[in-house]
Amino acid sequence: MLHFVVLVNKQGQTRLAQYYEYLPMEERVAMESEIVRRCLSRTNSQCSFFQFKKYRVIYRRYASLFFVVGADEGDNELSILEFIHNLVETFDKYFDSVCELDIMFNLERAHFLVDEMVMNGHIVETNQKNIRTPIDLLDKMS
Repeated sequence: MLHFVVLVNKQGQTRLAQYYEYLPMEERVAMESEIVRRCLSRTNSQCSFFQFKKYRVIYRRYASLFFVVGADEGDNELSILEFIHNLVETFDKYFDSVCELDIMFNLERAHFLVDEMVMNGHIVETNQKNIRTPIDLLDKMS
């Protein structure tokens, strides 16, 4: 089960945060800052996952953004890395080569795409066309 999906930039600023369990805001901020500090301090030769409290943190860096997912300890890290890659590809196709500014200025669209993929902490859709169809319909109506 996924507990959170967070996108942060290289400076450690959160650009998108989606939580699937309740955490008070103070705990979220403290947890995000500690996780980001650990992600930024790791080298390219280190693996892309580590244990943080009760979470298995899996992350991947694309350009200036870190895509960070907190999962259960028993979850398959490689499948979460594939989920992250699929999320990035979906963002790329929707935003035409996604960048940090696309996320910042279209935050509701980014949340909508994540919501189409994950429901209550479980990955429910991986087909990029199925993920983009509802938001494309919304865009046509606008």
